[in-house]
Amino acid sequence: MASFGTLAFDEYGRPFLIIKDQDRKTRLMGLEALKSHIMAAKAVANTMRTSLGPNGLDKMMVDKDGDVTVTNDGATILSMMDVDHQIAKLMVELAKSQDDEIGDGTTGVVVLAGALLEEAEQLLDRGIHPIRIADGYEQAARIAIDYLDEISDSVLVDVQYTEPLIQTAKTTLGSKVVNSCHRQMAEIAVDAILTVADMQRRDVDFELIKVEGKVGGRLEDTKLIKGVIVDKDFSHPQMPKEVQDARIAILTCPFEPPKPKTKHKLDVTSVEDYKALHDALCVIRNLIRDNRVVYGGGAAEIACALAVSQAADKCPTLEQYAMRAFADALEVIPMALAENSGMNPIQTMSEVRARQVKDKNPALGIDCMHKGTNDMKQQHVIETLIGKKQQISLATQMVRMILKIDDIRKPGESEE
Repeated sequence: MASFGTLAFDEYGRPFLIIKDQDRKTRLMGLEALKSHIMAAKAVANTMRTSLGPNGLDKMMVDKDGDVTVTNDGATILSMMDVDHQIAKLMVELAKSQDDEIGDGTTGVVVLAGALLEEAEQLLDRGIHPIRIADGYEQAARIAIDYLDEISDSVLVDVQYTEPLIQTAKTTLGSKVVNSCHRQMAEIAVDAILTVADMQRRDVDFELIKVEGKVGGRLEDTKLIKGVIVDKDFSHPQMPKEVQDARIAILTCPFEPPKPKTKHKLDVTSVEDYKALHDALCVIRNLIRDNRVVYGGGAAEIACALAVSQAADKCPTLEQYAMRAFADALEVIPMALAENSGMNPIQTMSEVRARQVKDKNPALGIDCMHKGTNDMKQQHVIETLIGKKQQISLATQMVRMILKIDDIRKPGESEE
């Protein structure tokens, strides 16, 4: 049962609250509360940072039943993490929001939010008010999102020519466990989406696509079946395995527990494969909704960081410090990609940034696959514009919310 306080009045008749069992409650206020939030968020972000990109490391997650899941999918890792801190739980919800809306970029959005809070901590130590920091971040996010519109390219979404869609899906699958056959998986995802897509409304109904897992076989055995699947075993070994031009009776009365009716079904073998296909399907759906793309490998983040830095130089108010901090936080993404690929992060980042300024080419990013070129357009490393904008927007909103919390009150250990 919750404990309440007592309402009292001072000599002027103004009410105030006397909290019951005040000494038994845990309370953090002001800068101490903000530092506690930032520390928790940084801990989650640092855990995710090593899983970013095509060379990101995997995490082995063991649940309460002892079942083991090996994955580097951000949403999967965070959903299986046992976190107690309230802010850490918010970071988990942040990844879920990105996963539900976009499908891809769950690791990146958490790493970006952690970097923004880390930069905010330094500004707080310099005496800048958290609201001014939050306002500066908001301005910087708007500049970054507007600049993404400027540097984006449009790809052709055509049922006859699917290569741009396949390349975009391959970028998403490149960081997953299934990357050994990511071309095949990308083709399956594109084929499934285009078959059920309503191109006039530019929308896709995911209810018409079912991803089904089967034990046994290899990942390469995954295939797309166009039709309705009734998952049944043979009732007799001599039953025919294939019947052509069969007559089918449709019964409207209850006959057995109903099976979901879908137009398409993908056979996969593990939780990680399912998540990878889900991400690829979401990315292709987003590309049908908005066919604009930006280039990966940290190229978009570096370009946005340069644009925000230039805008900060023209800002006459205190928010300019927060805008510069926002630009520094954006560069954490390409630095993490370089670090996870075995490069010197600071040196690699400096070289790519200098080349972007010199060549005025916003497609230059981190050469994670060591192909000899930093041009992500040539490497076909493509990300959807809608996904990248959502990533920046969600991370900024989360950080703004955390910076506005200055008081935590929770029950003491002796309270139930």
